[in-house]
Amino acid sequence: MTGVLDWLLDSDPALRWQVERDLAGAPPSRWRATRARVAHEGWGARLLALQDPDGRWAGGAYFPVPAPDVPGQAWTATTWSLTTLREWGLDPAVLHARRTAELLDATCRWEYEDLPYWDGEVDCCINASTLANGVWLGRDVSGLARWFADHRLDDGGWNCEWVEGARRSSFHSTLNSLIGLLAHETATGGTPETREARRTGEEYLLTRELLYRRSTGERVGPWVDRFAYPFRWRFDVLRATDHFRRAHALDGGVPDPRLAGAVDVVRAARGADGRWRNGERDPGAVWFEVDVPAGEPSRWLTLYATRVLTWWDDLS
Repeated sequence: MTGVLDWLLDSDPALRWQVERDLAGAPPSRWRATRARVAHEGWGARLLALQDPDGRWAGGAYFPVPAPDVPGQAWTATTWSLTTLREWGLDPAVLHARRTAELLDATCRWEYEDLPYWDGEVDCCINASTLANGVWLGRDVSGLARWFADHRLDDGGWNCEWVEGARRSSFHSTLNSLIGLLAHETATGGTPETREARRTGEEYLLTRELLYRRSTGERVGPWVDRFAYPFRWRFDVLRATDHFRRAHALDGGVPDPRLAGAVDVVRAARGADGRWRNGERDPGAVWFEVDVPAGEPSRWLTLYATRVLTWWDDLS
């Protein structure tokens, strides 16, 4: 592990501070100092420099304006950029100083029906990112948190196609919704309704062991064990087990044994050199590259996977 740890530490501050805190056992003074560098060095500073004067990125809420002439979904607009900075550990005070949240009130509307930015829209995955970003920036997004409680499907989860009549939950939509709800609950304590919504959504995934269709017992999809960074909207068991790791930090207790099969899938993807290799990423425009091409050892995936396995092995 020593060689892998040194390799992980030889990285951008956005990744390094997490390695120091979660894997290297560094004192808080050290990893906090590294985390503070995210605003001024490397990827974090580059992404901050791309913010528009009106608070947005790429001129749009979820999609850039104009749309780039490249295949796939573009990953450069405001919601994706905010989510990235939050996940990299940027101090929200940096964006407070820029009045980003207030500017977005005035300048940013959803592509769906021109709705106000911080109120969300109708897509579960989009609203989940907005909920997490909103609490990170100190917005009152309690109404958006209630939206998830109100829009659960009967099986306990969510589906972004509910507007089109979908009545069965989606692994993708449910995981993204849970990530948003957990961020809200961690920051605010949540409400009885939102805490119950998180519980039923997690139970939806746990009943299926994060892997299987309940109706047939077959693997839910080929994407379930395809890991690629940057993470986007798709479900995979690495993202999912990382959610349950974070939820356990809030809830305590013993990790649910129904996670065991999913953790085994994460473990099986580790190479003989102790590293996880990047998979094929969803196509689309990005501001700049933050990880390696498919097939090469990924520091990001190795961080996430090692963190999951360390948590599971220590507590199970």
